[in-house]
Amino acid sequence: MKNQNKLAGLQKRKAVSGYLFVMPFIVGFLAFMVKPFFESLYMSFCVIELGPGKFDKNFAGLENYVRAFTIDAEFNRLLVEETQKMFFNALAVMVFSFFVALILNQKFKGRAFVRAIFFLPVILSSGVILGVEFNNSLMASMQTAIEDNAGNASITGAIQNILMTSGIGTKAFEKVFEVVDGIYDVAIASGIQIIIFLSGLQTIPGSMYEAASIEGCTKWESLWKITFPMISPLFLVNWIYTIVDYCMRSDNEIMNKISDQMISYLNYGFASAMSWIYFLIVIVIIAISSYIISKGVYYYD
Repeated sequence: MKNQNKLAGLQKRKAVSGYLFVMPFIVGFLAFMVKPFFESLYMSFCVIELGPGKFDKNFAGLENYVRAFTIDAEFNRLLVEETQKMFFNALAVMVFSFFVALILNQKFKGRAFVRAIFFLPVILSSGVILGVEFNNSLMASMQTAIEDNAGNASITGAIQNILMTSGIGTKAFEKVFEVVDGIYDVAIASGIQIIIFLSGLQTIPGSMYEAASIEGCTKWESLWKITFPMISPLFLVNWIYTIVDYCMRSDNEIMNKISDQMISYLNYGFASAMSWIYFLIVIVIIAISSYIISKGVYYYD
């Protein structure tokens, strides 16, 4: 009974620490986000009339939603394309970040320096530096010069042509080569995930691997029987983070379309409707995928 009371007290202290950790976000959300959140929802059902000192919201029912699904054909196309890109990008980021974390968890000289290098994507993905990168004319001219000098010849291109002409798994190969061509973007988006996986790997006791080795367990078997189960909760965390991060990227075509409708055309109601449609679709994708992933998550005390 005494041990149970101690365990319950420890769990309560952990819960209190967790709530204190997220308290700044909760306070900020309640103070600054709740009102705009519901105003955006109401605005999606309205037609906004603008004028000098005028911002009138005229309730129009589902007019904006009907327009998004039945009139604006580009929005439906972008929804399908960006959802597919999000899925394959999230898979690539998860695989890349996990295996990089496995490598960085090994003991070798200069490990701290190498870890710092792989943390650079977190810095490079910040708003200012990312904007400098995409708007850097010098980098753009260098890229053009390299492409011209290369003559559009590459090993991946040759392999792609061979596999595509064979006619076997054409669609699958297309997706694989899209990921290979976008490996830079995958690396840029993997900084936080690498750190999360690495922190989980460092919590696994070395005695578990030693006991498995004594019992004749190979490295491959240890990976599936020890490493994966012990850090399986982090797969769920990283999956959700990766999806949300992709939806906020500056090269997301849906976000660009919403911004154009709001800023360039001043269609605030229509832009709000598209935002809520995209938001709900992403929530559904996160809910379904999280439910599936959670079935394989192993929780331990």
